[in-house]
Amino acid sequence: MRHTNSETNNEEANLGMLTVYMEEKEKTYSDKFLRDVAFSFLAATRDTLTAGLCWFFWLVATHPEIEIEILEEMNEKLAGNLNCYKNEALSKLVYLQAAIYETFRLYPSVPFNHRTPTKADIFPSGHHVKPKQMLLISVYSTGRMEEVWGKDCLEFKPERWISEQGEFVYVPSHKFPAFHIGPRTCLGKDMALIQMKVMALTILKNYHFHAVEGHPVCPNLTITINMKSGLKMRISKRS
Repeated sequence: MRHTNSETNNEEANLGMLTVYMEEKEKTYSDKFLRDVAFSFLAATRDTLTAGLCWFFWLVATHPEIEIEILEEMNEKLAGNLNCYKNEALSKLVYLQAAIYETFRLYPSVPFNHRTPTKADIFPSGHHVKPKQMLLISVYSTGRMEEVWGKDCLEFKPERWISEQGEFVYVPSHKFPAFHIGPRTCLGKDMALIQMKVMALTILKNYHFHAVEGHPVCPNLTITINMKSGLKMRISKRS
C-alpha cells in the first residue's frame, strides 16, 4: 500500500517520544512503565532546562568571544537559514553543543544525586558500602576537579569538547555525570539538548545579552542549581 504525502505527514505529526515506547514490538512495556516514562518527559526537563538556560545565557554574556564563535557558526553551518530547527541542521552546530555541554559541566542542573545499594559492595577504590547505606554523589564537584578536567577546570572553555578535526568529543558518563550514568541516564537528555539548541538559536540571532554589573551571581545548591539572586540582564536588539 502506498502512503500519500498527507498520510505520511500525519504519521510523522503523531509520532512522539512516548509512541516509540508504545510501538516497541520486541518488548511490551507495562502501563506503569509507560506512565513513569510520560511523567519523566513532562517533569524532568522543566526546572532543569530553565536552570540550564539561565547559566548558559549568563556564561555567553560574560564571554563575548564565545558568543561571536556561536554566531559565526550559526551563519556558516546554516547558510543563513537561521529558522531551520530540524535535528539534521542542529547537529551541525558543534560549537554551540560544546558550549551547552560546558555549561552543564560547570553548572549541572541537578548538582547532587544519591544512591542506596541493596546489598554490600566494594568500590574499585577499595571502599566498602553497606546495604541501604546512602551514597551522595556531587556532580557539581566532579565537573570542577582538576584531576578529571585539567588545570583549566574552572574555565568556561567549549573548545575542550571539540577535536582537532572539528568534531564533537563525547566523554564517558562516569567523567561527565551531569545526566547520570548507565541505565539511570536521564530520559530527557536528548530532548533537553535539542530544546536548548533551539532556544539559543532563536534568541541569540535576535538579541544580545549584557550582564548587569554588580549583580551577584552564585548557585543555590538545592535539588536544582538555580541562581540564588536570580538572573539580571540587559537585552538589546541585534541590528
